[in-house]
Amino acid sequence: MNFRRCLMMMVEPIERPRFDLAGVLGGGTGVDFERSLQVRAAHLREPRVIDAASCMWLLQCSAEQWQPLPSDPQARADVLTLLELGLLVSDDPAHAQALAIEQQVRDSHWWPLSALHYQHSRWDGVDSLGDMQRSQLVTAQDLVRSFGAPPAEAPPRREGARALPRCGDDPMQAQLQARATCRNFDTGRALPLPLLARLLQQVLMAQAQVETDPGVRFLKKNVPSAGSLHPLEAYVVVRHVEGLAAGLYHYHAVAHELAPLPTQPGDLPGFCLRLLAGQDWFADAHVLLVLVCRFERSYWKYRGHAKAYRAVTLDAGHVSQALYSAATAQGLGAFVTAAINELEAERAFGLQAMTEGALAVCGLGWRAGAMTTAELDPIGRVWPAPRPPGNGTPQR
Repeated sequence: MNFRRCLMMMVEPIERPRFDLAGVLGGGTGVDFERSLQVRAAHLREPRVIDAASCMWLLQCSAEQWQPLPSDPQARADVLTLLELGLLVSDDPAHAQALAIEQQVRDSHWWPLSALHYQHSRWDGVDSLGDMQRSQLVTAQDLVRSFGAPPAEAPPRREGARALPRCGDDPMQAQLQARATCRNFDTGRALPLPLLARLLQQVLMAQAQVETDPGVRFLKKNVPSAGSLHPLEAYVVVRHVEGLAAGLYHYHAVAHELAPLPTQPGDLPGFCLRLLAGQDWFADAHVLLVLVCRFERSYWKYRGHAKAYRAVTLDAGHVSQALYSAATAQGLGAFVTAAINELEAERAFGLQAMTEGALAVCGLGWRAGAMTTAELDPIGRVWPAPRPPGNGTPQR
């Protein structure tokens, strides 16, 4: 059997405070720190804790050259332990699955720090609303009570600045000011299918395509994308649309069509709530758009590039803003959130981890007639009536 170290990993020294009775009795503060070494790898969902000797041994292993299993019993035991932890991989058939997963990450052309960040920032089973409630960090008043006042909303004005003219009759400005994140949807009123189709056409549909070489095509959409690669796909969760069964769909941007997924969740409302990490104010939207990146499309050009992951997250931002504008023009409310359980989306849509993954969820639909969940609308264009008492401004 031969082995090598995984390619993308980092070692993080961890210190956790603990009560030290002996320290108190000896006249100390009673606070001690427990130290450990935590290793995060791009192909592993969870960090691994190892001791200093194992860490030094691991760092001395090659990530490129295969090494034979050592004959020394202690060294052999160290190798087998690190193999079980997934920090080493081997060519033994017993470890074939682990090797394939690590090799997939090697072949994906991620910049290592981005791969580590993406892998270890994905959520699974997180209830963000429950966490906020347990921590009493729901309203702006809660945040100020716990953290103090936030940094200033704007930097100081600079001397010598020139005042710019304001345009009072700009129709685009009026439309943009009518945009406010929606947290209250009218579940009793269905969204017409032609209206959904129009929004998808405006925001996500490929308006044109160009073939630079046989089989090499680039798309033109109404949103920008790094390298004109457009690696984002939209998986559509339909809740309340006329003439369209509730469920999960994939939107094809070139063909402009919705295809139902072969496997549907038995409890669609429950799936939406889990996907949105407990944010129930978004879960009732008429339509959810899960923005999924095909990383291999982007990293085909930006191989191991330090800015590649940042670029695809910017792509998601472009789509969300275009969706806000298009929905507002049709009298609809919209939202975008990155507080999602990515692994819930991966399981539901059959995504291959680290090759494709969910970046954000957008949603849209008719606004409710009354605001039961607090929203932020400083200029009162959407909700001119008084806010619900006692809720404060929600955390955005």
